[in-house]
Amino acid sequence: MVISRRGIAATSQVQASQSAAQILARGGSAVDAAIAANAVLAVLEPMQCGPGGDLFVLHWDAAAGKLTGLNASGPAPRGLSPAVLVAKGFDAMPQEGIHSVTVPGAVDGWGKLHARFGKLPWKTLFQDAIAFASEGFPVAGMIAEAWADPVGLAKIHANPATAHIFLRDRKQPREGDLFCNPDMARAFTLIAEEGPGTLYNGEVARAVLKTSQSLGGMMTTEDLAGFSAEWVEPVSIDYRGWRVSELPPNSQGIAALEMLNIMETAPPDVDGPHSPAELHKRIEAMKLAYADVRRYNADPRFYKAPIQDLLSKEYARATAKRIDPVKANGDVPAGHPVSSDTTYLTVVDGDGNIVSWIQSIYAGFASAVTVEGMGFLLQNRGGGFTLDASHPNVLAGGKRPFHTIIPGFMEGGDRHIGFGIMGAANQPLAHAQFVSNMVDYGMNVQAALEAPRFTKYTASGCDVSIESRVPVEILRQLSARGHEISVRREYTQEMGRGQAILHNSRTGINYAASDPRADGAAIPEPVTAT
Repeated sequence: MVISRRGIAATSQVQASQSAAQILARGGSAVDAAIAANAVLAVLEPMQCGPGGDLFVLHWDAAAGKLTGLNASGPAPRGLSPAVLVAKGFDAMPQEGIHSVTVPGAVDGWGKLHARFGKLPWKTLFQDAIAFASEGFPVAGMIAEAWADPVGLAKIHANPATAHIFLRDRKQPREGDLFCNPDMARAFTLIAEEGPGTLYNGEVARAVLKTSQSLGGMMTTEDLAGFSAEWVEPVSIDYRGWRVSELPPNSQGIAALEMLNIMETAPPDVDGPHSPAELHKRIEAMKLAYADVRRYNADPRFYKAPIQDLLSKEYARATAKRIDPVKANGDVPAGHPVSSDTTYLTVVDGDGNIVSWIQSIYAGFASAVTVEGMGFLLQNRGGGFTLDASHPNVLAGGKRPFHTIIPGFMEGGDRHIGFGIMGAANQPLAHAQFVSNMVDYGMNVQAALEAPRFTKYTASGCDVSIESRVPVEILRQLSARGHEISVRREYTQEMGRGQAILHNSRTGINYAASDPRADGAAIPEPVTAT
């Protein structure tokens, strides 16, 4: 762990952590540092995050002892509907292209957080991002790997404007290659000088609308100008004496909480977190929780999900009875309660305030639509909708889609922890594994984060991917229970890339962790700013 009396920033890129640590040293708040880090990450990880995406945040106010949530996810254009897409020849939600684009929410979220919790002037938070975009940066190893993903590359090659920005001579940059994006430098200069409103009713907004209209998109001036991020109450459960919190729908955070509730119905296995019995319990609990979240999660302005019932201990006990202790279940329907690629970071400042902060443009290289003259991609979050009219998550104009990105937070006595692990559907199950590693097996934040993980993206089927650090004999015993195991390398991005920070409010000491599955680091606030 990184341990310090001063603030700490933990992100997936060293340069972003350094930028955030410098903001802290200049007197900035955790929110100031997070905005600066997020902007740098938009440049360094352009296929993961950026101004064209959405944002979810949990903010811990140390003085008030209060946890606040922000949902900065944007809706579908008002003119988009299942009928419109069917008329255009679609029989399912497009996963790329202009009709997968929803209103970008992140920049308005940055603005609302800064107005409430910021200390430094807004324009000072983007200096490093502008410098990296204009002067260039050497591409890090894990990001070079993500850049080379065949699915993302195919999308880039199919879009000349995007290929012009993100490829050089039709080739992706390799590890160590210098990459610059002067168009994104321009976008961040406008955001810094004009404020967050430029993306909704200013010069950046006009570029977004021009790009959309040129491709036949439905985005309008009213769609952008009418957007506002929403302050929300977190949802929480008690897990063996710890309070674990996530954001409510349209985020999928309730899946992590339901999974933990189901796991809590049986004691942790005495043979450890990677014993056959414990792994089997975690995998089967994950399937049950994911079946429910896929069935019941949607924009709460259009559908009231039965959250209290899904997260009740009674429902968890009844649901846990569906787990066969010696056999994997490959067919997992949703229960009946009685009533994508991402960037995660966390920062604690010198006052003990913590942000758990996750921002994404969804799948690698998102919609593959780059805003003309601005160098950033528009998210493909519309791909999270369904065209099934009977489902609560059906596409509708002005509606927010099912969202995969979730920031996490947990409290136990004097310990307050902001944590998150990226990776689309991987996130709730990774959150639950992290919490269990800490609470059930006494790991510190670094050990809990880097411990071997499993992942699975759907509730159905017996397939599961597990990192190779789990002993072969344990994998054999899981196979004997019916799990169809794919062994992955020791540390793989497929399991998500996480960060975590713990603040002890009694001692004032901060502890931070950064996932070896990413290129990042936890960096403490320096004594002197530079």
